[in-house]
Amino acid sequence: MDKEIYAIAARVGRELERRGLMMASAESCTGGWVSQAVTMVPGSSEWFERGFVTYTYISKREMLGVKGTTLARHGAVSEQVVSEMARGAIRNSHAQVAVSISWIVGPAGGCKEKPVGTVCFGYSRSRAGAVTETRRFRGDRNAIRRRAVIHALKGILKFLPAAGR
Repeated sequence: MDKEIYAIAARVGRELERRGLMMASAESCTGGWVSQAVTMVPGSSEWFERGFVTYTYISKREMLGVKGTTLARHGAVSEQVVSEMARGAIRNSHAQVAVSISWIVGPAGGCKEKPVGTVCFGYSRSRAGAVTETRRFRGDRNAIRRRAVIHALKGILKFLPAAGR
């Protein structure tokens, strides 16, 4: 396990446990890496409820309830889609906090508006909307994925004060 990712995941766990909250993840191109990171932490069953790996449009629709019209209008790599992914992870789990990630990691598939390295993140909590952001990371496919996992975990820590209890 990557020591930096493990340290951040352990901190996420402490903060969730302190607040009595459970977390879910909805991941696309990270392929469950956020879920893997948090479940490496002993005791994570106290604060990690489940993870969804939704790589395709159909899995995003079936597992998370992302609207086909949202996917068609904005594409999977969009703040609109990660917002629906995060809210769907809450709806389809027993978690109170969720993180979602979708991106273009390359080496191909990018365009001028969404170049390779474009990553969208969503954070949601029970009975609320979602906070979203888009970042661009440089590097090869694995480097971009790693940076996205770190950013997602750090994003949970930033989002938690707003999530309350």
